[in-house]
Amino acid sequence: MYTLEDLENAREELRKWDDRFDRYTGNNPDKYQSDIRAARSKLRLIESELKRTGALPMTDEEKLHAALDMAFPEARSKEIVEYQGKRYQRRYFPLEKSRSRQTVTDWGKDWVEVTNK
Repeated sequence: MYTLEDLENAREELRKWDDRFDRYTGNNPDKYQSDIRAARSKLRLIESELKRTGALPMTDEEKLHAALDMAFPEARSKEIVEYQGKRYQRRYFPLEKSRSRQTVTDWGKDWVEVTNK
């Protein structure tokens, strides 16, 4: 279980790696990138866990997405579902890519309201 102190530590860790990369004057554009990716991933994990447990407040949109995730846990990409009289589509998007930018290493997911035309 994570605490708000863990969240602040994760933010500080990410700031530390970003600062190191900003100050780096060498010839390697990938310097510190794996550390930055790991820090971002840890920060996302801690934030989502704290929101899930209620230690951090959720926005109305996040509450809706959480309700949709609970109601439709097996929804596939681009699947359209109906919830409380409205239609929503499940969307996946890349959060992190490999160094070559050819492979997605971490996916994000979202719900988008679909309007009838």
